[in-house]
Amino acid sequence: MIEVIGVSRRFGAVLALDDVTLSVPAGTVLGLLGHNGAGKTTLIEILTALCRPSAGTARVAGYDVVTQAAQLRRRIGLTGQSVALDEQISGRDNLVLIARLLGAGRRAARARGGELLDAFDLAGAADRPVRTYSGGMRRRLDLAASLIGRPDVLFLDEPTTGLDPAGRRAAWQVVRELVRGGTTVMLTTQYLDEADRLADAITVLADGRVVASGTPAELKARAGGRTATARPAEAEAVTDALYALRTIGLRADADLGAVTVPVAAPGDLAAIARALDDAPIGPYELTLTEPTLDDVYLSLMGTRRAA
Repeated sequence: MIEVIGVSRRFGAVLALDDVTLSVPAGTVLGLLGHNGAGKTTLIEILTALCRPSAGTARVAGYDVVTQAAQLRRRIGLTGQSVALDEQISGRDNLVLIARLLGAGRRAARARGGELLDAFDLAGAADRPVRTYSGGMRRRLDLAASLIGRPDVLFLDEPTTGLDPAGRRAAWQVVRELVRGGTTVMLTTQYLDEADRLADAITVLADGRVVASGTPAELKARAGGRTATARPAEAEAVTDALYALRTIGLRADADLGAVTVPVAAPGDLAAIARALDDAPIGPYELTLTEPTLDDVYLSLMGTRRAA
C-alpha cells in the first residue's frame, strides 16, 4: 500500500531525505523512528502529496504521489504534528464538516462524527467550541478527524504527543481496530514503547537515510540479547556468585551489588540458577531483561555518531 523507491528531498543546501526506499504491506503498521530532523515528517509530507520529492518515486494505495495526487488524497487520512481544527465551532461540527466535505450526507456525517466522539471519549464535550478544549482533547479530536473518511492508508505523525496515558491507550486501541479492518498505517512517534506495541515493522531514519529496518524483535536482537541479573540478599555474596558463574563458562560481570550475565541460549537461565543454588550464595533475586527499542535506537545513534 506504500512503496517508496530512491526518494530524496532537498531544501536548498539541506538534503532532508537521501535515497529512501521502503514498502508497507496492506493492513500493517510501519513505525518510522528517528531523531528530530531525521526526515520523518518530510517523508510523510511527500507520501500525502503535500510536497514533491526531488528524486525517486512513491506510490500510496496504488497512486503516484506526484501525478495522481488528487486520487491519492481521497484514500488517505493524516494527523500531523500540529492540530488542524476550527476552534470557533464545536467538536461535533468539526467532524460533521469534514464528513460533508468528503461527500457524506447530513445524517451519515452526524452518525460518523458521533461514533468517533465516543471512541475518543469526547461525547461529553461534543457541542462545546473547540477553543474551550484542553490540549489533549484537541489532539484526540484531531485524530478523530483523520479517521472520518475511513481511509485505506493512515499517516500519523507523532499522534499521541501531549496525550495522557489514558488518551494514548485509547488511540492505540483505535489504531489496532483500524488495522484489523485492513487499514495500513505509517506512524512516527517519540514514544518507542508505542512503536513496539503497534508496529509490525520499523524503519529508522538518521540524517535523511534509512539506517535500519526490520520487525521490532529483529531490531532488538541487533541491540544485544537478553540479560540475566542475579542480586544476592547479602552484598558480600556477589563475589561468590561471580565466581560460580564464571566457573561454568558464563561471561559474568559484577556491579552495584548484582551480577549480570548475557543469556544467549535457552538453557542459560536454568544453568545460572543451578550454579547459584550449588554455590551456595543464599537467597537471591534473579531477573531476565529483554532489550528494548530504546536500546536499539541508542545503539544505532551511537554508531552513527562514532562514524
